[in-house]
Amino acid sequence: MRSTLMVVALGLLSTQALAGAGHAQSEAMDPDQADRTIAVEAGDIWFDPESLSVAPGEVVAFEVSNSGQLEHEFVIGSAEAQDEHRKMMREMASGGGHGMHGDGHDMSQMHGAMNMPAVTLAPGETRTLVWQAPEQGASLTFACNVPGHFEAGMHGTLSVGE
Repeated sequence: MRSTLMVVALGLLSTQALAGAGHAQSEAMDPDQADRTIAVEAGDIWFDPESLSVAPGEVVAFEVSNSGQLEHEFVIGSAEAQDEHRKMMREMASGGGHGMHGDGHDMSQMHGAMNMPAVTLAPGETRTLVWQAPEQGASLTFACNVPGHFEAGMHGTLSVGE
């Protein structure tokens, strides 16, 4: 048990460092503060649209709808942070279900600790994630890191610039 907690804690710390500035959790932001709203549909196993572009510093309300039959998440972060998050999700799934979405655990605390803005959606659910883009250009990824979903193609690019 202690070794599992240590692995999770180290994973959280390393992922937070990899997420970098400008990728902060933005749960406290009000959707009314958004410069614009972008609708994103999460299906089994895809996102529509597959790529997004925002301006540096822009505040965006992502209205994410899960039209699929599976639980999904919409997480924004660097490729490295997404890789770390995916590893943690696999470890939790193989560790007897501790912390997986479907067993009643709230993943928002883990996403917040990792400094990655995210929403988790049950089938048929719609949630809004308000996020401010970093002030300088960046190439980020949005993804669903539920085990197997990213590998099946459930990710896209989020370009910050122009």
